[in-house]
Amino acid sequence: MTTEIAHSTSAIPLRYSTPIGGVAGTSFKPEHLQAILGAGRQRGFFEVHAENYMGAGGPPHRALEAIRRDHPLSLHGVCMSIGGPQPLDKAHLARFRSLVARYQPALVSEHLAWSTHETSFFNDLLPLPYTEATLRYVCDHIDQVQEAIRRPLLLENPSTYVAFRDSSMAETDFIRAIAERTGCRLLLDVNNVFVSATNQGFSALEYLADFPLSRVGEIHLAGHAEQADDEGDLLLIDSHDGPVADAVWRLYEIVIQRRGPVPTLIEWDSKIPDWPVLQAEAAAAQAILDGCRPAALVGDCHAA
Repeated sequence: MTTEIAHSTSAIPLRYSTPIGGVAGTSFKPEHLQAILGAGRQRGFFEVHAENYMGAGGPPHRALEAIRRDHPLSLHGVCMSIGGPQPLDKAHLARFRSLVARYQPALVSEHLAWSTHETSFFNDLLPLPYTEATLRYVCDHIDQVQEAIRRPLLLENPSTYVAFRDSSMAETDFIRAIAERTGCRLLLDVNNVFVSATNQGFSALEYLADFPLSRVGEIHLAGHAEQADDEGDLLLIDSHDGPVADAVWRLYEIVIQRRGPVPTLIEWDSKIPDWPVLQAEAAAAQAILDGCRPAALVGDCHAA
């Protein structure tokens, strides 16, 4: 039996529950709270990982409530295990639904990945084979999540380090089929595309040309780390611990010219810098978003 905790939103004046347009945001980190509050209301939005706020209250919620009073929020799940073959965890889904109801985020997203198996929980977002059988249960899981939260979910493309021999369709075709069957929207992580393309030897540009950009409702940008595999070849790790790479910025500009301005998040989850550093990354993304707007009036910037 699942016990759900009811949360009241009456104490939080919710000013943002509609789409937020082409603005840039950042991950919210508690160490930046005072700097953010001191600056007052800002143009962008903030994203948090849902699992960090699944307790009933305490300092995490007080901080998030302070942010939410004046800014749009993006709620990003990391542990739903949508890509796993076993049923979704009903208690976890209930907590996720409660957070959506409590904070009324402008954006709600999860990953095309799995992270649990039976009673084991992994601290990774693991890949899945792109087959018709996998497609069926992924779509079923997304239907369950969307029914629970009563709104479309944004599904994020993965960063991958291995591929399955039994995959029968390309990742872009798999993602397109999910969106068509479930009505979900997509979160395009441009850094994930670059990481996967480098690691597996395909063209990031060709991937993006085949990606269903018209369904993209949010974009993620992040830093990655360079390592070497057992053969000494370059291996990129989706580490979220540094600035966005120049190559990823170039891909992002291409995406925005094709898709038009959409909410864009700078992810930075470890080796957290001072707030002005993160602000500067968001400002760079905002400049690209704003630069696309005048072109859109004459048809040069359009949805794919």
